[in-house]
Amino acid sequence: MNELRLTDTNAADDSAGSVWGLDGNLFMPVIASAVLSIGVLMVLFGLFQVVWWLSFALGAVPFVLTLSYVLLFKQGKPPGYDRDLFELWILGPGFSFNARQQTAFRRPQ
Repeated sequence: MNELRLTDTNAADDSAGSVWGLDGNLFMPVIASAVLSIGVLMVLFGLFQVVWWLSFALGAVPFVLTLSYVLLFKQGKPPGYDRDLFELWILGPGFSFNARQQTAFRRPQ
């Protein structure tokens, strides 16, 4: 009769952690785009001998785009925020009240 009863309280921290200020695994696409940017820079500058400033500008494009996407649409946002926002931009608001399209209700006589 003197048994110890254990109850789960879910009191643990559910954080996915952060790396370089980015939540969870958001640093992975940023690292991949940085590697891609360095590769583009080296190919343009070394193989095709494009001027250094143009090689740097073209090489920075993947990194800047990926970092912008992560910071604007992923960091600190709920899961699925980016997909929901793009769906809203493409398909519109979906079900909503639009007073101009509503007909006046009249009781039948």
